[in-house]
Amino acid sequence: MRLLLVEDDRSLAEVTRRGLTSEGHVVDLARDGREGCLKAVHGDYDVVILDIMLPLMNGYDILKQMRAEQVWTPVLMLTAKDGEWDQADAFDLGADDYLTKPFSFVVLNARLRALARRGVTERPAQLTAKGLVLDPATHLVKRGDVSIDLTPREFNLLAYLMQQKGAVVTKAQILDGVWGSEHDGDPNVVEVYVGYLRKKIDAPFGENTIQTVRGVGYRLAMD
Repeated sequence: MRLLLVEDDRSLAEVTRRGLTSEGHVVDLARDGREGCLKAVHGDYDVVILDIMLPLMNGYDILKQMRAEQVWTPVLMLTAKDGEWDQADAFDLGADDYLTKPFSFVVLNARLRALARRGVTERPAQLTAKGLVLDPATHLVKRGDVSIDLTPREFNLLAYLMQQKGAVVTKAQILDGVWGSEHDGDPNVVEVYVGYLRKKIDAPFGENTIQTVRGVGYRLAMD
């Protein structure tokens, strides 16, 4: 893979670059936010590995700029910030995965391979289905003129289902697409969160947007 590593700690950047290069990857380095943003927006990479705390421009702003420029390269946040709100902010802004320092190269490589397998998925400014409108940039969901308040996980689950609108997706696919490698527990968590979503986006409006396909998974109804 061709990777961009945006990291201002020189020793960590070099160690990480050598480790990734030894796995056969081609790694470009950027040592501050402005350089990283320029390369991320205009370069051709399989995955961008992005720190949050950077000089000149932080990782969140780089991520926002990438998505605003409609650059959909998968982004893995690699950072010492391990708070749940930090992770929620990153995912809400368009990150694809999140790994905290210190990290294992085995885990890092596994996550990079998973992101590369997914490839680049174009994400339109707004997603729509059966009267629902989801705006990734503003993190707003509406049905008609009524705003719907979702948690970050509920929002990401709905966004994933809307991206797959009309297609049947399994619990395993949803876990991979929404929870990623951070989840290693009961796959029935998908069923629980689908229930949460139905109570917010369907029940108050008499709709059946998220349909159960018995023995297979779920499907978001077409318009």
